[in-house]
Amino acid sequence: MRKIILLLSLFWINNLFAADPVYTSFFSNSALGGYDAVAYFTQGKPQPGKKQFTFKHQGVNWLFSSAQHLDLFRANPQQYAPQYGGYCAWAVAEKNDLVSGDPLRWNIVAGKLYLNYDQEIQTKWQKNIPGFITQGDIAWPKLVAQ
Repeated sequence: MRKIILLLSLFWINNLFAADPVYTSFFSNSALGGYDAVAYFTQGKPQPGKKQFTFKHQGVNWLFSSAQHLDLFRANPQQYAPQYGGYCAWAVAEKNDLVSGDPLRWNIVAGKLYLNYDQEIQTKWQKNIPGFITQGDIAWPKLVAQ
């Protein structure tokens, strides 16, 4: 009986800490730390979203700085949502790991948004972006399936 309880406990704990397909901080349910995903593309910089322009997608809240940005995202979330769920693109590719992405450390490559953990990691990422994207595209499906 003890072994069964132990196994069930381990299964429950594993599911409790399983990674979500979209990164949010521990105390938040907002993607991109509350930044507007569309602003990276339309304004070329991160811009904080506003609670009155919120859209729920993939189980998390996405905030936008305007109704127009919300409408653009709603029409085509895949165009604006960060790759690898907003986790650090370098960590997904190089370490096969899910590490938080910083919405202030970003790049748009071939029309897709990628985040990195910090400036040091972003510098590593920028040395071989095509290679890391290839690796990340292979690693990502396996990471979110765990």
